[in-house]
Amino acid sequence: MPNGHIIVADDDAAIRTVLNQALSRAGYEVRSTGNCATLWRWVAEGAGDLVITDVMMPDENVFDLLPRIKRVRPELPIIVMSAQNTFMTAIRASERGAYEYLPKPFDLKELIAIVGRALSRPRGTAPVGADPGNEDIPLVGRSPAMQEIYRALARLMPTDLTVMITGESGTGKELVARALHDYGRRRTGPFVPVNMAAIPRDLIESELFGHEKGAFTGALARSAGRFEQAEGGTLFLDEIGDMPMEAQTRLLRVLQQGEYTTVGGRVPIKTNVRIIAATNKDLRVSIQQGIFREDLFFRLNVVPLRLPALRERSEDVPDLIRHFFILVEREGLSRKQLDGEAMERLKRYRWPGNVRELENLVRRLAALYPQETITGPVIEAELDTLPLAQSQTNGTGTPRKSNGEAETLSGAVERHLADYFSNYRDTLPPPGLYHRILREIEGPLIGAALAATRGNQIRAAELLGVNRNTLRKKVRDLDLQVFRNAR
Repeated sequence: MPNGHIIVADDDAAIRTVLNQALSRAGYEVRSTGNCATLWRWVAEGAGDLVITDVMMPDENVFDLLPRIKRVRPELPIIVMSAQNTFMTAIRASERGAYEYLPKPFDLKELIAIVGRALSRPRGTAPVGADPGNEDIPLVGRSPAMQEIYRALARLMPTDLTVMITGESGTGKELVARALHDYGRRRTGPFVPVNMAAIPRDLIESELFGHEKGAFTGALARSAGRFEQAEGGTLFLDEIGDMPMEAQTRLLRVLQQGEYTTVGGRVPIKTNVRIIAATNKDLRVSIQQGIFREDLFFRLNVVPLRLPALRERSEDVPDLIRHFFILVEREGLSRKQLDGEAMERLKRYRWPGNVRELENLVRRLAALYPQETITGPVIEAELDTLPLAQSQTNGTGTPRKSNGEAETLSGAVERHLADYFSNYRDTLPPPGLYHRILREIEGPLIGAALAATRGNQIRAAELLGVNRNTLRKKVRDLDLQVFRNAR
């Protein structure tokens, strides 16, 4: 018995054939077309239980057609495919009511699974999204790791769920938080960022919750806190791991009861704020050390979102460089480009400072070098001046090769240990160092394998050379809550 009737729309005949065969084998009835006019006619006539469509069609952009389809068939699930794998493609698919967005090339098994979920889901209204009309892309990259971030963000836009963004310094955590706000349901409200590490610890409670006149020495008048400033919008708590315990207790009450009191105040104040938190620390280690509340962690970690380091998505370096050159040109600097050798050297660099370090380098190249085309030797000289360059290269900007990946990994572990022990100048760290370091290595490694295989645990296990059940246990034990697995 057929499971449903599916309409496939793609101007590539080969893709139509492959999808027709795969969906037919899965038990679906399939009809296909290569243009939007036929797709619209079939949908308007009531045909199809689900639509799978490309974005760029010869007669119309599907994003222009989707609002019409949703007006006449609001509950018709639509899966959008595109080779234009940008953040805005994922967002526009969500904004226009698509059930799912898939970047090309896609995995057929994944597509079949998505079709099954779409056809079995309870029928309801299409998600409501934003359309701010901003053509500037806030996030850049077409790598598999970034595609998963885009898809996760597209699902989160119409929600008010609390999000915990993790990642190394310079990976773009605030950019992601701003994107969640600017393209979400609270976009008309304020976006208020607070960096916990930049505020004196004894002032954090007053900074967040405000204070009353006379609450402490120097409080000459009532002062509104960041929660009050963010009312109706989004409060972004950056470096949440640096929040003192007293403020953590107050924040927990807000998350549990939706209200707070000012410092020196007695009347509870109701609040309507979305919380997005971010950290570059492992908060589970902080919990073990007794400096972060476990119950607060679980309240904040409703949707965990890990941003990949730039070295995990080196294929995005050219797109990022072009993007930054466009930005600096708008600021009045002259147009620049890189030759092939220069680009390859930058793709091979490990980028300990991540995207922020790359942006700084691009700005320096645009400001200091008169030539329009930046060459390989120029990049060599620049890379030798970057922090940690000597530990990553042989002094010429070329990655060391004498000991292969083991040397790079060894350097990363040594740097991590140096940072870790710097917090314990007068005493040894707490026991369990081996397992903490192992967790630091295993988590990113397994995360990278899952990203490379789009969350397919069978393929990821083969890639890593471990048993599938072992991988599943590691994912569970390390709490690698990859959002794509929740589809």
